[in-house]
Amino acid sequence: MRKRRIAIFTGNYNHIRDGVSNTLNRLVGHLEAKEFEVRVFGPWSPDPVIEHNGTYIPVYAVPAPGRPEYRISMGLPETEKELLREFKPDLIHIATPDILGFMALRFAMKNGIPAVASYHTHFSSYLKYYRMGFIAPLLTTYLLWFYRHCEHLYIPSPSMLEDLKKLGVETELKLWSRGVDTELFNPDKKNEAWRAEKGFKEGHFVVTFVSRLVWEKNLMVVAEIFQELRRRNPAIRTMIVGDGPARQELSEILPDTVFTGHLEGEELARSYACSDLFFFPSDTESFGNVTLEAMASGLPAVVAEASGSRSLVENNENGFRAGSMDKKAFLEHILHISENEDIRNHMAVASRKKSLQYDWERIMDSLVACYNEVI
Repeated sequence: MRKRRIAIFTGNYNHIRDGVSNTLNRLVGHLEAKEFEVRVFGPWSPDPVIEHNGTYIPVYAVPAPGRPEYRISMGLPETEKELLREFKPDLIHIATPDILGFMALRFAMKNGIPAVASYHTHFSSYLKYYRMGFIAPLLTTYLLWFYRHCEHLYIPSPSMLEDLKKLGVETELKLWSRGVDTELFNPDKKNEAWRAEKGFKEGHFVVTFVSRLVWEKNLMVVAEIFQELRRRNPAIRTMIVGDGPARQELSEILPDTVFTGHLEGEELARSYACSDLFFFPSDTESFGNVTLEAMASGLPAVVAEASGSRSLVENNENGFRAGSMDKKAFLEHILHISENEDIRNHMAVASRKKSLQYDWERIMDSLVACYNEVI
């Protein structure tokens, strides 16, 4: 018997390092280890930043208007469509319902190939950052139609699953969570020499934000909270881990904040472990990979009341949640944790304990089982 064949369509696989690209690359590695054949179709980029897993078939794409680092595939050209025909997939997995995803769904429907989709980005929450909230009803109509033609829709968190049910999604929803490497992200990675190198001294309380630096991650709230924290408590220090188009402007607003730039691997793990609290007010996440990494590193987390975060952060247990624009609540929660060592220690232990539930091998195996069910 030949190996089962999976074709994956995505809006990002190797040109931007984010939660979507990291998850899909890990998935492809897992599938190939499980004796699947995989082809990944996604945007062509002149300067990929990820050494991707598996066989990648780049599709003609153009820079997104105003955001050239993002690429938009304009369709599925005949050359790439012929490669898809020759591959003869048993299943088509669509990770992004963009133009390329739409063409993939049409191909699946026309050729009698089952299609499934995964929900990585809470698109409607992005619209307000681009002053495009008026198209939300149209976007919702399209997404409901799109997912209705998929056998399964894989959702990263129970809270997001419930939100999509309320929205009216009729597709069979399956939980496909995210995992974390709890050996890499570990409280034991704390290093006093690393803290000192960044200018943190004994007695300093380090509040850290980790993300790609784009304004839709609620960076203005990050800036305002970080400024107020320094005014309220001279012992609090702030750190931002990540890079992106907003970095220059943000660093000018926050001259006293440590900016590490993009980190990965051991350096990223060390940056979490050398912090005392994780702050993440973004409400655009469908899960929150960075929140889970912070939890595995033993950090209390103060996060936005967003779909992904509700499944990770429990109020008064391993941190606090607040409305994405509730700056007063964010400030009070961070100060409360910083001033109470017993609470901080309890939350640190609770975060680490909860993170141990998110094992990548088990999570990826659950998706393989869903694939096999559909095929």
